[in-house]
Amino acid sequence: MSQIATNASVESAVRAAPVSRFSDMKSEDFIKIIFTELTNQDPFQPNDSSALLEQLNSIRSIESDVQLTKQLQSIVFQNQLSSASSMIGNSVQGLTDEGERVGGQVIAVLRQGESISLQLDNGWSLPIDGVESVVNPLALQGLQGLSLGGAA
Repeated sequence: MSQIATNASVESAVRAAPVSRFSDMKSEDFIKIIFTELTNQDPFQPNDSSALLEQLNSIRSIESDVQLTKQLQSIVFQNQLSSASSMIGNSVQGLTDEGERVGGQVIAVLRQGESISLQLDNGWSLPIDGVESVVNPLALQGLQGLSLGGAA
């Protein structure tokens, strides 16, 4: 009788649980469910343990993928932040989020939530993804000196 009551309560809990609860489940939770199921199964009609192990491996794989994705997103964000900070002092041009073409000298790097923007000397903010050109003003001065020196 207890097995029937347990199965009925598990089935009703599964039906009542929102679909998004699966993403909150950790492998430890799944192991508890497996052991509960194994202790409550009929010894004369055992469940297929290989299917349970496959499910456990699937959950571990999903957890690993989620962790890897988070780590990769963090690496990409740090790379963008590093690239943006290396643009300080350079002249840039690009498109804002509103589609306006702007340009100016980078005076600061701003983190706004999950995005990175360049603060320009003229007050504009340019998202790092909108940058179309970067010019080092010192390199321009060297080129102008060469062209002036060559003309004389």
